[in-house]
Amino acid sequence: MSIGVLAETGARVCSSCGSELAPGFLVCPGCARLIHAEDLKRMAAEAAAAAEAGRLSDELGAWRASLELLPSSSKQFEIVRARVEELSRRAETASPAPNPQSPRWKWLGPFAPAALVVWKFKVIILAVVTKGKFLLLGLTKASTVLSMLLAFGVYWSQWGAWFALGVVVSIYIHEMGHVAALRQYGIAASAPMFIPGVGALVRLKQTHLTRRENARVGLAGPIWGTAAAVAALAIGTATGHPLWIAIAHIGAWINLFNLLPVWQLDGNRGFASLVTRHRWYAVAALAVAWSFWQDGLFVLLLIVAVVRAAGKDAPEDPDSGALGSYVGLVLVLGLVGSSALPR
Repeated sequence: MSIGVLAETGARVCSSCGSELAPGFLVCPGCARLIHAEDLKRMAAEAAAAAEAGRLSDELGAWRASLELLPSSSKQFEIVRARVEELSRRAETASPAPNPQSPRWKWLGPFAPAALVVWKFKVIILAVVTKGKFLLLGLTKASTVLSMLLAFGVYWSQWGAWFALGVVVSIYIHEMGHVAALRQYGIAASAPMFIPGVGALVRLKQTHLTRRENARVGLAGPIWGTAAAVAALAIGTATGHPLWIAIAHIGAWINLFNLLPVWQLDGNRGFASLVTRHRWYAVAALAVAWSFWQDGLFVLLLIVAVVRAAGKDAPEDPDSGALGSYVGLVLVLGLVGSSALPR
């Protein structure tokens, strides 16, 4: 649900002049040598090998890791950052997807990307169902498994075993959406860590993310989580079993709450990439959702979104992809949440 930053530091001694280096130093104050010069050469070689083999995420990951070892004021940093930004944009288009500017979608105007998000859900649901190997990746980490069991125990005591299991799995799929996006951008991160009563988080080991990357990584969690809720609703509708309907409803609520554009929530990362007019489009979508489904959570989302839209922190470059993802999530989650309500 939340994405934090994990910093790693350690004291060293300069291999060139022997000067003692404080934790976090990237340049030796004695001889002005790059402290991590050998590591940087190795990473450059790894990036070149990955590029030769066509492994885009590995190449991006190697260059991104090297950014952490370069002074931000250096020329090398600017060169590598430009390369990372170029590869990052290529990573976004690595998977074929409909073009929001095509005539087929243009009639929807600024909300065309939202329709594409709905279209993408069928792909993500298939990934959730068929890519079991990837979803099991986080379960290879003891910290994830133990924190999951702790959360499961807490929820079991409140709601019973099967509903608790559904909640934990829904949150886990949400978090693995973040992990999938992070892997796409070559960003190193921890496995999901559960916090009972709060949700879960993934901690980043790198800090140099653009607004676009941050938005997509943040919104990937709700997109995967929404796909899981849609799948649960489909199973519940087909079988008539109320447990699946309840899981779909709580999944929709959790992911909708995460769209609040505040603090460390995913919606805040998405909103940070929206220009002012796109923020007001998002406000309009929330107002439409409230008029259709009358859920009190939309009122809270609407109030916070209006405050953000009226703020002065919006970027200048439009990000239609983040807008489409946010609006699409609002509408799909509203539909799933209302469909899953007991009648």
